[in-house]
Amino acid sequence: MLTLKLFFQPAVFWLTAGGLGFLRPAPGTWGSAGALVFWWFLLSPLHWSLQLVIIAAYFALSWWLCNRLIAQLGLRDEPQIVADEVAGMWLALAWLPQSLGWALAAFVLFRAADILKPGPIGVLDRRLHSGLGIMADDLLAGGLCALVLGLAAIALRTGLG
Repeated sequence: MLTLKLFFQPAVFWLTAGGLGFLRPAPGTWGSAGALVFWWFLLSPLHWSLQLVIIAAYFALSWWLCNRLIAQLGLRDEPQIVADEVAGMWLALAWLPQSLGWALAAFVLFRAADILKPGPIGVLDRRLHSGLGIMADDLLAGGLCALVLGLAAIALRTGLG
């Protein structure tokens, strides 16, 4: 189990999103909220393609760190690890305009997908293990949220909504 004693280890600091994963209740919600705030102020001004590069790099580094931490401490998918929520939330937001309505819609939809794990999200969660298993289901949840919200944005712009 991850404890606050490990907080200052760089991998723990990174994977808990600077400690957000230690907040209770619902550390995944805290991690997602922190990701939203970070996106709002630092990522949203960037072109979506650059956001995707940042998300891919963040995902890859987090996957690698998860693998190392799991091996080092004999862990599984600890609730304190919220780097997966960060990557998924950023992906859910990447194509959206910086607007409170869209950001809140992405947050609610992403949290619902992460908690309920419908369809392929649940399959990934059950079948993949290690760092990839921790990270992949949330990235898929973020991608599906991006797809749903992107289609909604298109429908609203074209008057189909």
